[in-house]
Amino acid sequence: MRRGRPGASPRGAAERTLTSVGAGDAGSGDAVTHDAVAHDAGRGEASRLWHITLSVSGSEAPLPEVRRALEQLAHDHPFLLTSRYATDHAEIRYWEEARDLHDAAAVALRLWGEHRASAKLPPWEIVGLEVIDRDTYHQRVAEGYGPPPASPVGVHPF
Repeated sequence: MRRGRPGASPRGAAERTLTSVGAGDAGSGDAVTHDAVAHDAGRGEASRLWHITLSVSGSEAPLPEVRRALEQLAHDHPFLLTSRYATDHAEIRYWEEARDLHDAAAVALRLWGEHRASAKLPPWEIVGLEVIDRDTYHQRVAEGYGPPPASPVGVHPF
């Protein structure tokens, strides 16, 4: 196992693959607590955990429908940490496992669209995306700024 700067990939690595925390990892709690350096199957490339905050907004929708849709999204995408919502916007926070920031952002930007039909999500657009590595997330929390740990986990109104 290559150690060094977590997630550092060799210069000149031309090929990229998108990865995600598997559904089987969600119930174990490992998604947030395991070593941030893992290896992509058969490739030996380091992957890291990235904290994602996805903000969406659009025209007003009934609160019960927004809540039900976000609960379905959490069911479909089991490693969602927390969602906050109002009639015209929502914020979704979760951990994503990916080789680099570009891969984590690409997966995050597809989340809303890919689950729009299955979860019956409102026809809102993505208006914000923050992707930070695990160390930065924990540093921000320790210094008293940035997003606090997602507690309680689940879907909640703003």
